[in-house]
Amino acid sequence: MKSKRQSEILRIIAEQDIETQEQMLESLRACGILATQATISRDIKELNLVKQPTGAGTYKYVVAQNKQPHHNFAGRLRNIFKEGVTSFDVAQNIVVVKTMPGLASAAGAALDGMDIDGFVGSLAGDDTVIIIMRTNHLAEEFCREMAAMLD
Repeated sequence: MKSKRQSEILRIIAEQDIETQEQMLESLRACGILATQATISRDIKELNLVKQPTGAGTYKYVVAQNKQPHHNFAGRLRNIFKEGVTSFDVAQNIVVVKTMPGLASAAGAALDGMDIDGFVGSLAGDDTVIIIMRTNHLAEEFCREMAAMLD
């Protein structure tokens, strides 16, 4: 159901100027797909949709053209890491990041939203994030970038 709904969302935004999540819900209902606003919000994030000006003084949802590069830890990730990371280490293709208590989940969520080369996923506890990278080399490269950013 999720993949069908998300495919339909992509079709709808390609054919219509959808400005709000409520308009998205109405368009989905017209296609026989029922969803909640919270579900649509998650879909928008997962599909990497952003609002773009239409030129008529309104906005519409479109698929973002490019994600933030992995080497640019701007915004929330930079803040979380600079303020909250206490240490990190690499063991083959796994990176272990230690944070201040309570910040690991935020760090993991920020990482999950980035477009990091070789990033497979993360698992966060209270003060530790386990990051799985595709290769040992990419894990080491990621640690070098974190070290440079934290200096």
